[in-house]
Amino acid sequence: MKGLYLEDIEIGSEETLGSHGFTRDAIVKFARSYDPQIFHLDDEAARQSHFGALCASGWHTAAGWMKCYVGFNERHRIERAKRGERLPEIGPSPGFENLKWLKPVYPGDTITYFSSMTSKRVLKTRPGWGLLLSANSGVNQKGELVFAFDGKVLVQLRG
Repeated sequence: MKGLYLEDIEIGSEETLGSHGFTRDAIVKFARSYDPQIFHLDDEAARQSHFGALCASGWHTAAGWMKCYVGFNERHRIERAKRGERLPEIGPSPGFENLKWLKPVYPGDTITYFSSMTSKRVLKTRPGWGLLLSANSGVNQKGELVFAFDGKVLVQLRG
């Protein structure tokens, strides 16, 4: 997070990653390419579904989180680089757990995404790296939790 080394990350800290707005056109376009279920594609069919209206794919809400996460980190890395600070290599994610789509995301909704650092540890099997765990969420403009998952990412040690 923020282009930091594992040693610099505080457990319990929470970051607001950013917000993403969902339009009808973007919902349908995403669904056509990646999740072509009728309640993501057709207004009338969606009204007849248990959602009651056209709604975004859960994968679309997850992609919104990823866009905000990458943008957040890139902005902070640029700031740190301008100050002449050494930047860690960006590590991959070994996966996630407990992905939940808790409420539908409808056209016109804006989701604000958050990431809270929950734990970290140095990896014995990968020298120079640690594992950071985080609780991640998305909240709509009404303050309702719509999306959540527990993430993992490899973070370089200062060394």
